[in-house]
Amino acid sequence: MVNQRVILFDGVCNFCSFWVNFAIKRDRKKKLKFAPLQGEAANNLLPQHNINPASLSSVVFIDKEKAYTQSSAAIRICKHLDGGWKLLYGLIIIPKFIRDFIYNIIARNRYKWFGKKESCMVPTQELRERFLD
Repeated sequence: MVNQRVILFDGVCNFCSFWVNFAIKRDRKKKLKFAPLQGEAANNLLPQHNINPASLSSVVFIDKEKAYTQSSAAIRICKHLDGGWKLLYGLIIIPKFIRDFIYNIIARNRYKWFGKKESCMVPTQELRERFLD
């Protein structure tokens, strides 16, 4: 997993699945890999970065060997997307406590506002290479 960029996301969250598909479409060079937080890859990766999966309510972005959570993860993911989405990385100048306050409101309400699936998102055959097991 060294030198990979991996997005760990809530696989049953409709909002999270929407953003995964959004990122896939804007990552034409296929620099990003994806895995649900509920899967084996996340169970292996999170402890390596001293992240407790049980207390997690956030997207996790592992950029090579460094892990980011909450708003830092979301903003750093944008840096790797095609087109003007890279400009959102400029939001990193906003203090983390302000960014995370807004992020946490969305994270806390994501199931209520956007719904939840019974099981994790299953990638199509053509996208399978982008997902970790």
